[in-house]
Formats: sequence, structure tokens, C-alpha cells
Amino acid sequence: MRLLALAILVVAAAGCGGGDPSAESVVRAWSEALNTGDDEAAADLFAPGAEIIQGDARGTLRTHADAVLFNRSLPCSGRIVRVVDEQGGVTATFLLGDRPRSACDAPGAEVRAFFRVEDGKITLWHQLPGSSADPGPEV
Repeated sequence: MRLLALAILVVAAAGCGGGDPSAESVVRAWSEALNTGDDEAAADLFAPGAEIIQGDARGTLRTHADAVLFNRSLPCSGRIVRVVDEQGGVTATFLLGDRPRSACDAPGAEVRAFFRVEDGKITLWHQLPGSSADPGPEV
């Protein structure tokens, strides 16, 4: 049921033109999936080969299974409080909280991440420096 709702959200956000969904709508769908504990749906929004940058850690999500593990490793949910269109993507600010299956290690902190989205899939997830929370798990 959650996956269906997520799919409807992404399709609706794409508009009537039938084109790819906007970067913002993909990021919002990813955040919703993460917040509801649906790591599979969150992983579906990452392109094969997506790059992950978190602090000094860098990684590549080569497969869907890698993307599931990455999303599962995130200890916090993230309610979007701001989205800014940037050249080549969007920067989203998240207010961290607990996930359905894990307690957040920095509840109430704000974290910013830059997302590059191509063809409706996240190709870059970069947690930006200056966030009020530690970078979290390595990827």
C-alpha cells in the first residue's frame, strides 16, 4: 500500500507532460519512503551507480541491494523543512527524527543534503558540511 501511494505521489508530481518527475518531487518521495521505513521504495529512487558522499566517506550504490542497505543504514527520518533548486539538482534541509525501526542519534538536528536527479532517479546524494548532526554511518 505504501509503495502504491509513493508511486502515485511521484507520478502526480511529474505533472501532465508525461516527462520525468522533478528533482524536488523525487527527493520528497525518497524522504517519505525513508520516514515510513520503506527502504525498498527509497532504494527504488536511486539510479544504479549513484554516488554517496557523507563526510569523508564516499561510496557507490552499484545495485538495488546496495541502495536498500544504504537506506536501511540511515538511523534517522528526515522531515523536509526547505528545498532550494540549485544548478544540477536540489538542496534539501531535513529535521531529523526517529525512524519506525531505529532511534535517531541526533533528533531535532537539521541536516542538508544535495541531490542530483536524472531521469527520475537520484544519481548523487551528498550530505553537506555544516549540518548540525554528525555524518552518521559510513557507506
